[in-house]
Amino acid sequence: MNKIKKSDDQWREILTPESFHVTRQKGTERAFTGQFWDHRAKGIYHCVCCNTPLFASDTKFDAGCGWPSYFEPINPGCVREETDYSHGMVRTEVLCNICDAHLGHVFPDGPPPTGLRYCINSLSLTFESLEGQ
Repeated sequence: MNKIKKSDDQWREILTPESFHVTRQKGTERAFTGQFWDHRAKGIYHCVCCNTPLFASDTKFDAGCGWPSYFEPINPGCVREETDYSHGMVRTEVLCNICDAHLGHVFPDGPPPTGLRYCINSLSLTFESLEGQ
C-alpha cells in the first residue's frame, strides 16, 4: 500500500473545515448529527481524505450510539489502530492506514461475528451507492 502524505494546507484545500477538524485534528462530531449515523443504503463507505474503501453497508449496524457503526472493515490492512489516552480515557483509535486520517474508535461491544463496534465519524467518510447494481 502506498501511503498518502500531504501538508495541512493541502488537506484544507480538499476537505471541508469540519472534515479537516475530524480527520486531521482528531475531532469528533456530535452524536446523532452525522449524515451516515442512520444511513441504510447499500454501498461502500470510503475515507473522505484518500477515497480508500473502508466499510461495507452489510457490516453496518445500529449500535444506538449516534455514530455509524460497523463490525469489521472491508480490508483490515486499510485501517490501523492506536491507543488513545485523550479525554481521561483509554480507547482504541481507528485511522485510515493509507492517509492517517482519524476515523473514530473501535470497542469490544459489537455483534457477531467479530464482537467489535467500529464507531466512525460520518465526517471522515464518503459513500458510494451500490443500489440497483
